[in-house]
Amino acid sequence: MGIGKWIGGIIGFMALGPLGALAGIVFGSLFDEGINQAGQAYGGRSYESEPSPEDRYTGQRNSFLFSMLVMASYIIKADGRIMHSEMEFVRQFLRRNFGEMAVSQGEEILLNLFEQQKRMDLENPMAFKNTIRECGTQIAYNLSYEERLQLLAFLAQIAKSDGHVCAEEIEALKEVALSIGLSDREVESMLNLETNTLEEAYKVLEITPEATNEEVRAAYRRLALKHHPDKVAALGEDIHKAANEKFQRINDAKAKIYKARGMN
Repeated sequence: MGIGKWIGGIIGFMALGPLGALAGIVFGSLFDEGINQAGQAYGGRSYESEPSPEDRYTGQRNSFLFSMLVMASYIIKADGRIMHSEMEFVRQFLRRNFGEMAVSQGEEILLNLFEQQKRMDLENPMAFKNTIRECGTQIAYNLSYEERLQLLAFLAQIAKSDGHVCAEEIEALKEVALSIGLSDREVESMLNLETNTLEEAYKVLEITPEATNEEVRAAYRRLALKHHPDKVAALGEDIHKAANEKFQRINDAKAKIYKARGMN
């Protein structure tokens, strides 16, 4: 995935707004070069032309990916450190879902985002946080609810990849969730997906142990509907597969609660 594919493949919402501005800073001189390369790759058509279905598909995936990297840069540095395990998780994610070439490109983007955060925060400690919030607003407006849930799921996995989620990471996840139109309960649900205890299972279903059996059933139906893998199928088979794994963990949490209560 060359730089032209990263930038030129982003058709639509990331071309403008805070995400587009951040992309311009992060890619620097490569930004215009990438657009030119992409224009050549698409037969010299300008962005004023109607993009083909293939272009839209590429743009949607790349927009999702760049959005994830922007938010991941904030989560990874939430505790003031860049952990090897978190960076390795991102590398493996890129390799598995976007191919080997995306690994070095994605890592370069992340390192540039870290550097940009450092520069911005030297001038104003709230500068990068405010940019993240603005990017989140743009993401909320342009990604579907289900795509945002999948984005949050990936961010939670990054936070958990070192085996411990600190208070700063939880707070950062909640800030990101709020900015993209999601809730604290959805953060708790994502953080507890790999459930081992009954208490964690309740958090996955976004309810408390005091819920009635009917409330448990309703909570599961609600989650099954909003997390159904088919709702992110437009992002590609790899993302669909990850969503399916998430869906299975929700089913596992439901089964644990049903068994504990003797429900059918």
